[in-house]
Amino acid sequence: MADINLSFLTLCILPILLLLFLKLIIRPHPVTIPIKSRHVFITGGSSGIGLALARQAAAEGARVTILARNPNKLEEAKASIRLSTGIDVTTVSADVCDFDAVKTAVESVDPIDVLVCNQGVFVAYELEKQEIKEVREMIDVNLVGSFNLVKAVLPGMKSRSDRKPVSIAFMSSQAGQVGIYGYTAYSASKFGLRGLAEALQQEVIADDIHVSLIFPPDTDTPGFAEENKKKPRLTSIIAGSSGAMQADEVAKKTLNGIKSGSFIVPCNFEGFLLAIATAGLSPQRSYLMAFVEVVSAGILRIAGLCFQWTWYGSIEKWHAQKKYLDICCSSTQESCLMD
Repeated sequence: MADINLSFLTLCILPILLLLFLKLIIRPHPVTIPIKSRHVFITGGSSGIGLALARQAAAEGARVTILARNPNKLEEAKASIRLSTGIDVTTVSADVCDFDAVKTAVESVDPIDVLVCNQGVFVAYELEKQEIKEVREMIDVNLVGSFNLVKAVLPGMKSRSDRKPVSIAFMSSQAGQVGIYGYTAYSASKFGLRGLAEALQQEVIADDIHVSLIFPPDTDTPGFAEENKKKPRLTSIIAGSSGAMQADEVAKKTLNGIKSGSFIVPCNFEGFLLAIATAGLSPQRSYLMAFVEVVSAGILRIAGLCFQWTWYGSIEKWHAQKKYLDICCSSTQESCLMD
């Protein structure tokens, strides 16, 4: 009986000790990023998630600037935000792939307190069939564009007179957490954002600059329907298990994540599980979330292997069916020639 009581007591004490240990070691420390009356600069702000984010940030009292390439779409977005919130936002037109243009755009507006690198290009295709021009465009816009923005914004952030904490956020994707068939170039660009974010957080933490990495699933945006038409069939089969979110939902999760200073910001339950499964050596501000990551790691690894088993099973089945159809078509053509 005494052994049973001792075992029960140990089971109760160990989680508490683990929580206390995690609370002691988590870095960076918890922080709150104020949004009201501060300057929020959002790229890709003329449509989709960027427009929804600009609208919500403006509604919360932020001074908002949106950047995109197309001046006409920027004006339409500005009118849309004014109609829904009664607030005017600033617009600047620039190509994020052009550092000089980005630098000029940043210097033309007030000092930036929250930078959201939301620009993105996505074309799903097998690498063997994809033009290298498309591969380069995705990497240039999604990854190199983010380097350009951070390089342009950092000097002003570091020399700010207002010493309140500020934020740099990157819009990644669940395809930046796990590679999916047909997402070869896109996943490479989004996985790259994680390396950028993890290293950058270490470089800027002494200046009270906090980095967030957002991982939305498929999102119902103007380009989403068009993207679906071009996706390889296998991509749709494998990625179809993740339901699409509305842009407003993603924007709300993003803004809340930025305000809480969270490094990893998932947007739905599947994203929450992915965040735990792929935590790796990423920073963690919440000792409670760190506890969940520690105790769930093994179980989620098993779940991940099960997903991989399903995905590779789908790939094998697809290729087997394709091979069968090719043989049938070849046989039919041969019969026609013989006749």
